[in-house]
Amino acid sequence: MKLQQLRYIVEIQRQGLNVSEAAESLYTSQPGISKQVKLLEDELGVAIFERSGKRFTGITEPGKSVLSIAEKILREADNLKRAAAEFSTGDSGRLVLAATHTQARYALPVVVRDFVAQHPSVKLEMHQGSPTQIAEWVAAGEADIGIATESLDQYAQLVTLPVRQWSHCVIAPEGHAILKSQPLSLHELARWPLITYDSAFTGRSRINRAFERIGTQPNIALTALDADVIKTYVSLGLGLGIISALAFDAQRDSGLVAIDAAHLFESNTTRLALRRGTFLRRYDYDLIALFAPHLTRRVVEMAMQGGGDEYQL
Repeated sequence: MKLQQLRYIVEIQRQGLNVSEAAESLYTSQPGISKQVKLLEDELGVAIFERSGKRFTGITEPGKSVLSIAEKILREADNLKRAAAEFSTGDSGRLVLAATHTQARYALPVVVRDFVAQHPSVKLEMHQGSPTQIAEWVAAGEADIGIATESLDQYAQLVTLPVRQWSHCVIAPEGHAILKSQPLSLHELARWPLITYDSAFTGRSRINRAFERIGTQPNIALTALDADVIKTYVSLGLGLGIISALAFDAQRDSGLVAIDAAHLFESNTTRLALRRGTFLRRYDYDLIALFAPHLTRRVVEMAMQGGGDEYQL
């Protein structure tokens, strides 16, 4: 039995039983993967995958157990490398941080600046994506730390910790008639074209639920993946924007006015995600503490050992 064989079967599962995509992901050949899977099955004496001709069509019952154990073995093998590097290379290495645009643009710049100053020998990479992408990257070990509002707590492979709560605001061009509607109501908001986040992003589900509760359909004129795009189209007069209050700066966003909407929409919780069972290095803890000072090493270690969201805001 070889670790590479275990990587093959886990990647086949991750790629929806598509051997070609697994081979491409692992930079190897499809026949090579198929051969190694058969050798592993012969050694174990069980079929891991159900087959129709040469195609994998499902996972057998023993295969489910084999894959679960294989994932643990690969995770621990990775932990061995990380632990060894912690002592052999000291304060150097690579840290991959995955975050949504809003977090990367508005919440993380100072954190990244301070982290780079503290750890000049650590190569910090930032990946931006949707909450679902971020969760999948962390779960697959392609990112070390994930930060988002949606989706993270829906993955059993992840330990998630709450970072902070935030609310939405409504943005409008200066002089817009809605600025006279105080306090702002959902019924009034529903009269105007709205520009807000794509359905997978930044508290959009809470926006939808708020209008559902009053039995009104919002007039969503445009959706976008980040607040900067939303603000651009609001500036062009194409509608009112609903964005994270974190993403509005009165000086930077001249020509626009923000209206507090905390009373209209449920608050949102930014979460930090780590892959369950992962060995965390000193600089992983340092970046977490810079972003969320209340998430001390002890708090994070307790969450990782307990396997859930023991810490509450």
